Amino acid sequence: MGKEFERTDVAETPAAPEAVWDAIATGPGIDSWYMGRNEVEGGPGGTVRGAFAAYQPEFPITAWEPPNRLAYGGEPEPDGRRIGYEFLVEGRAGGSTVIRCVTSGFLPGDDWAEEFEAMTAGGALFFRNLQEYVAHFPGRAATPVTAFGPPVEDWPALWTALGKRLGAPELVVGDAVQLDGADGVVYARNEQTLGIRTGEGLYCFLQGFRGPMVVCHHVFTPGADAAAEEAKWGEWLAGIR
Repeated sequence: MGKEFERTDVAETPAAPEAVWDAIATGPGIDSWYMGRNEVEGGPGGTVRGAFAAYQPEFPITAWEPPNRLAYGGEPEPDGRRIGYEFLVEGRAGGSTVIRCVTSGFLPGDDWAEEFEAMTAGGALFFRNLQEYVAHFPGRAATPVTAFGPPVEDWPALWTALGKRLGAPELVVGDAVQLDGADGVVYARNEQTLGIRTGEGLYCFLQGFRGPMVVCHHVFTPGADAAAEEAKWGEWLAGIR
């Protein structure tokens, strides 16, 4: 069987179209809101490359119209799996910009439902990350940090423990928290993800697909050491009880 899917996310941001383009069409820009490490070989026929643990996709660029349209991906893998992204960026009077992101593709097999749920929850978080990045950290490039906690047997219990450790037991959007020695605010929350913004970063917690809790942090502190940060957050996750 399998599952054809298409998801459209739309948001308006105070950033200019050129700032949004830099966020979606350059490696440092994507690093500052999406998962893992990313490289962009720009232009028609170019490539967007990602690296998130063992997942290292290469997506051919199929549309390159700066600063208004970018599309990449959509090529099927041997098992029929495919995913493609299209960004439409429209400037508005007064200097704001509307961002539209269409994610589409196909998940093969009869067990697609769990993966689709995780993809949907994660996609919502990362689109929100894009908005937070261009609104609160314009012109800055983050050090991307990815760390994994231990295996999880009881997700509701882990989310509850995480909320208590952050000082916000309910973990709802707008909650004030304490994280990494700084004041923060919850800007995104759904059943599988949490996003927190501080003055120096975006901190993302995800319910790993068939695995542990994952952190995908975007640290804007100059000179941040990715390896040291990843080790620190792996220990931090292991200490949540």
